[in-house]
Amino acid sequence: MDGVTVGGVRAAARIVARDDGRGGTSLPVLAGDGPLALRRTRGSGAEARVMLVGAMSGPLGGDHFSVAADVESGARLLVGSAAATIALPGQDKGGARYDVRLSVADGGELRWLPEQLISAKGSDLCVTTQVEVGATGRLVLREEQVLGRVGEEPGRLAGRLSVRVGGRLVLDQELVCGAGAPGGWDGAAGLAGHRAVGQLLVVRPEFAEQPMTARVLGESAALMPLAGPAALVTAVATDALRLRRVLDAALATFD
Repeated sequence: MDGVTVGGVRAAARIVARDDGRGGTSLPVLAGDGPLALRRTRGSGAEARVMLVGAMSGPLGGDHFSVAADVESGARLLVGSAAATIALPGQDKGGARYDVRLSVADGGELRWLPEQLISAKGSDLCVTTQVEVGATGRLVLREEQVLGRVGEEPGRLAGRLSVRVGGRLVLDQELVCGAGAPGGWDGAAGLAGHRAVGQLLVVRPEFAEQPMTARVLGESAALMPLAGPAALVTAVATDALRLRRVLDAALATFD
């Protein structure tokens, strides 16, 4: 761990997944520090599984966390988390940062399925997720944000997701909501009073020839094909449980 400073806690975690040559996936790099502890769990078939375990509260104001996962050719990896991440206010009045960098080589596969991110009252968190996928790589990425705990107003939450497939930018979007966010985020053109918002990104090589069809999924989600072998589902819900049900149902449409 880099340690606790006046500016908060700095912590990093890194995963490297590699084809072990025997029909499975090895993890030559599995390193986390401070609040970012990594644990390998029982996999399934060729897929290795890793859980991100929060060893401390946070991120708090002034903290800077970063997580990187690199999936090499032929490897398969699932990354989840043991519990929701809660952004909290801290003694440092500066905002917190959480940076995620994901890389999937040609022939690799990553399922990035963490639990929800909860923005507690008084918190200020900026999350950036940068993804690079090879032209024949495969990815499922789920992001879920919950604005405030039960009966609580949210803090400020800013998120940016950028995705490149085969070197081509297919998605670059930003969402800012909660306290201090630009006006309109909670209006009819924004979240319309919902307190949970999420997205599901699916990258598959076969989408290059057979792209998904844009359509509405139920009452609170929509599927959109992207300009590349990828599709994006965006959903809103009244709470985290309903949001997960919507996204799980959306993922089933890809099978």
